Amino acid sequence: MPEGHEQLSDDEKHLASLGYTQELNRSWSSFSNFAISFSIISILAGCFTSFGLGWNNGGPAAIAWGWPIVSVFILIIGLCMSELVSAFPTSGGIYWWAAKLGGAKAGFYTGWLNVIGLIAILASTAYGAATFLDLTLGTFSETWLAGYSLTRVFVMFLVILAFSATINIFSSHLLAVINNISVWWHVAGAAIVIAILIVVPKQHASLSDVFAKTINNTGMFGGATSGVGWLLFVLPISAILTQYTVTGYDASAHLSEETKSAADGAAKGIWRAIFYSAIGGWILLLTFLFAVNDSDAVSAGGGAVAVIFSQAMDSPWVGVVLLISTAGQLFCLTAIQTSCSRMLFAFSRDRAVPGHQLWSKVSKNKIPANGVIVTAVIAAIITLPALVQVDINGAPVPVAFFAVASIGVVGLYLCFAVPIYYRWKAGDSFPVGKWNLRGHHKWMAPVALVEIIVTSIIAMFPTSLGGVPWDPSFEWKFVNYTPLLVGGVLILLFVYWHVSVKKWFTGPIKQVTTVAEELDLI
Repeated sequence: MPEGHEQLSDDEKHLASLGYTQELNRSWSSFSNFAISFSIISILAGCFTSFGLGWNNGGPAAIAWGWPIVSVFILIIGLCMSELVSAFPTSGGIYWWAAKLGGAKAGFYTGWLNVIGLIAILASTAYGAATFLDLTLGTFSETWLAGYSLTRVFVMFLVILAFSATINIFSSHLLAVINNISVWWHVAGAAIVIAILIVVPKQHASLSDVFAKTINNTGMFGGATSGVGWLLFVLPISAILTQYTVTGYDASAHLSEETKSAADGAAKGIWRAIFYSAIGGWILLLTFLFAVNDSDAVSAGGGAVAVIFSQAMDSPWVGVVLLISTAGQLFCLTAIQTSCSRMLFAFSRDRAVPGHQLWSKVSKNKIPANGVIVTAVIAAIITLPALVQVDINGAPVPVAFFAVASIGVVGLYLCFAVPIYYRWKAGDSFPVGKWNLRGHHKWMAPVALVEIIVTSIIAMFPTSLGGVPWDPSFEWKFVNYTPLLVGGVLILLFVYWHVSVKKWFTGPIKQVTTVAEELDLI
């Protein structure tokens, strides 16, 4: 080896073969890689904050049966993605795979869907954390401001976003440590919540109340819990509870350039995060359902889990459960912010984003600090509709939160579909990595694609009668604005592509073309 040259690690050689130099600090272990996806999925976040989607659009039975069924399909999607990240362990993740397998146009749209999805998940998680922090403070302190205040929660939402961004700007090593702690907080915290909800309540719901009781609080189809309308337009929305909670596991791909032995560690990080979250989440949700004493009161409270806890336990116990969840949501938020900024960094590195010089710039700590800041700002902007008070059937319902959550689901899962499709199309010509499906992609990929298409359509459904355009009760404040935002952005991207981008965008830019060139850069 020429004098003055350092020996490249296997990870750096693999990255160089994909066209990139090692710019980010590769300090994450395989466990840390798993930890960030597990933290972003966060059963202490999604199971608590989006519980109302399942309750109002199907009730206990929809949650008890829907969670495990939908989780199986999500695991299949994750296994397809694990194979992809093993072959291509880059920060661009999904976008890079789509461009590599389907060309520049596929990569462009995939990258933008990924960015949109991650920012929406960032926004919804921060808003959920603010809501639960407000509830927690109100439970522990009699002097906390009485009553629910949209403005107060929104201010807390902004403060929490700023706090998460600040942590993300410091160091990659600190983030890895935080995510390692987060795993144990989620495991121990969920176990404690489950134990409390089993032991403390003096009475529990019956098996039939949990596995057979159905509810329709949307106002659609006269509140019926049977018939074609109920089955096709109300019940399916309950699936978003699972689909929203078990998402964000693409973080393992986005952090692959910072992970040691990424071809194996990042691949396992994805499917393991989904598998363990699916099991833990189902047990957690079942304890919620068995703790219900008065289902009508829960419905009157908008399907909020806090109502269930208040029925079943005294305030101190409720406070402990809410505190565990709130802390888990803050851990989750920090991890999402990391994943979001890395995706923007990678996409900007390939010059696909206006102002790419700013978002691809790395600080002295080897962190895309500008990317962290801008994603937080956009997350705040798209959540502004949360300032509008919305009551459905007399209960306050966070329609804006549900809409932002749905935007996250649509953006992320549609972007997952593109590389999964092209990998399926490539067949045996696909250059499999260290971890692969051994040919099972032949049936897994089409199953994953169908599930993604169906779920994305469902996520655009109105969540209440007031959000149905042709109904006399229609008001804009009830609207699920997912199709408006996602559709609007796709139209803008279509115009942007044909007017400008297709003339100069060629997909991922190679910083090096061979490992030998990488050696020359050292």
